[in-house]
Amino acid sequence: MYPESLRELIECLRYLPGVGEKSAERYAFSILDMDEEKIHSFVSSLEEVKKKVHPCSKCNCLTENEVCEICSNKTRDNTVLCVVEDPKNVFLFERLLGTFNGMYHVLSGLISPMDGINPEDIGIDKLITRIKDNHFKEIILALKPSIEGETTALYIKKVLEGLDLTVSKIASGIPMGADMEYIDAMTLERALTDRKNIE
Repeated sequence: MYPESLRELIECLRYLPGVGEKSAERYAFSILDMDEEKIHSFVSSLEEVKKKVHPCSKCNCLTENEVCEICSNKTRDNTVLCVVEDPKNVFLFERLLGTFNGMYHVLSGLISPMDGINPEDIGIDKLITRIKDNHFKEIILALKPSIEGETTALYIKKVLEGLDLTVSKIASGIPMGADMEYIDAMTLERALTDRKNIE
């Protein structure tokens, strides 16, 4: 029905999460209506972000430099480390909270034996090495409230036993299974402020 190049564009747009056939068609027609300058800018930004953005060598958050802005910021509290599931959570916390001034560490997902995802698959060894090599006093586990999140939190707590630090996790109030990016700022801030030590 569509010309081949338009059909291919629609199919490519469907790679994006949450974009179905109708949305992809609408986006494709919007792109067709753009002038050459906007198209060039759009294509260029896609190429640039793929080429330049990579994980921070310290925390795994996204950056264009060797070390991200948060890790290189000397004014942040380097005694508190907040562990999150993916880079989106760091940007979410920074944008919504504004009250957390500690450091972050980004895992590559969560432990899920049912899906064949084990501790070594999500970079827990790098997290443990970083904790042992630095002077953190508290580790906050801000992981998704799900079976995988709980499994990951308990595993990290067990591995850190014997070290002189507090391991806490964000408080309840966040619905079980909810994605962190859909939590409102007040709920997220309360969950962080009212965090509980993991027994």
